[in-house]
This record gives sequence, C-alpha cells and structure tokens, in this order.
Amino acid sequence: MALHLAWAFVFGVLGNVVSFLVSLAPLPTFYQIYKKKTSEGFQSIPYVISLFSAMLWIYYALLKKDAMLLITINTFCVFIQTFYLVAYFYYGPKKEKVEAVKLILLFNVFGFGAIFFSTFFLRNPLTRLQILGYICMAFSLCVFVAPLGILRKVIKTKSVEYMPFTLSVFLTLGAVMWFFYGLLLKDMNIAVPNVLGFVFGILQMILYAIYKNHPNKMVQDPKLQLSSHHMVVDVAKLGSTVCLEVNAVAPHPNETNTNHDHDGNNGDASNKV
Repeated sequence: MALHLAWAFVFGVLGNVVSFLVSLAPLPTFYQIYKKKTSEGFQSIPYVISLFSAMLWIYYALLKKDAMLLITINTFCVFIQTFYLVAYFYYGPKKEKVEAVKLILLFNVFGFGAIFFSTFFLRNPLTRLQILGYICMAFSLCVFVAPLGILRKVIKTKSVEYMPFTLSVFLTLGAVMWFFYGLLLKDMNIAVPNVLGFVFGILQMILYAIYKNHPNKMVQDPKLQLSSHHMVVDVAKLGSTVCLEVNAVAPHPNETNTNHDHDGNNGDASNKV
C-alpha cells in the first residue's frame, strides 16, 4: 500500500471514530423526550437533513469505489438517524408528525430520488461521479455555513448557552480528519467543505473562550437551534455533517420561566454531551 493511502486510511479511521461519537450526541435530547413522553418543542429537520446527507455520501462512495471508510460511517449515520426519526414519530404530536413526513418526502424521497435518477444513468462514469461530487460538496458547504447564525447570536447575547464547547471541539477534529482523508485521496469534494468546517470550528472555540465567563442570558429567539451545524458531521460533511449533524434543541416557545428553573437546563440538550 502506498504511503499516502496508508495515511488516508489512518485519517479515515480517526474520522470514523470522531463522527461516530458526534452522531451519538443527540441521545440526551431523546432521553429528555422519553422522560417527557413528547417531542413537542423539538424539530425533526436536523435528523432528516443528517439522513439525507448520509444517503448522498453513501451513493457517492459506492460510485467512487475506493472510499470504504465513507460507507462505514455513513451507514451508521443512516441507522442512527432513522432511529432518531422513529423515536420522534413515536412521541411526536400529530402536527409535528405531519411536518416531519413532509420533510422526509422532500429531502429523502424526492430530493434524493431526483439526484439519483439524474446521475445514475449517465453513460460516462467519470461525469456521473464528478456531478454527484459537486452536489455533495455544495450541500456540505451550505451545511457548514449554518453556524454563522449561532456565532452571531453568541456575539449578540455574550452567552455560549447554545454553543457547547465539547461538541465544537469534536466537530473541528472531525473536519481536520476528513480534510486530510480527502486530500490524501486527492478528492477535493471531500476535502474542500471541511476547510470551512475547520474555520468555523476554530471561530466557535475562540468565541467560547471569550464569552464562557459571561453570565447566561435568556435568548429571545426560543427556536434558535444548532441543528444545521450538526449535520455537518456526517463524514465528509464532517459530515455530519453531520452527520454532521448532532442537534442542539432550544426550549419550546410556550415553556415558562418556572419550568426553566425546574429542569435546570432548558436549552441545548447537547450541552450534556
């Protein structure tokens, strides 16, 4: 095995480990849902997008044929995101179930189906792989831009309540691993998005260091979430995105301050990770 392929394997394995851990980050959120017996106040879109991203990267890796480590982590992401969605449906109110179904149809059925059928039957395999690679890269870049809203909110409120440091560290590490994996494989579709992921990860940690000692303020926008940020975790998107994804959840708009005091932490469940 050539030296650069050996190093690509090493970084790919490390990327799998980090992405695996990040994919488990929403578990505290679903434990909270289990205790409350309702998913009301939580959104399904982070899990839908994470599942969509994992499906894209599996399709890309299968066509590429030499990216088995992309397949392994994204297969796990498909499994875990499906588990999250099943749990969400089990405890979700009817209205939120309908919204989740619409999102699944939009992204995972029609969206993925359109991409698959518009590329799979192209005669030139290289053209097919190139087009699909551009689609995956564009989607990952969009996912990595999502934390801009969180960075703005942190600066505005001088609070890191919705930006857990541990998660930011793992997302940054994942971006580094997958960047070198893509670089050593000479696959810019994997490497390029993770440059952006690394930059945003460093910015988050810098902001955390600046504002970590500031008292938490009540965030005025109760629907603020880190969901898009976590999609990025899903392998090359972190993955991911992410994968990706890892999903922070804000308090429900109708929850009172008393309820906030009772729960002790009414914000991002990922803070417990």
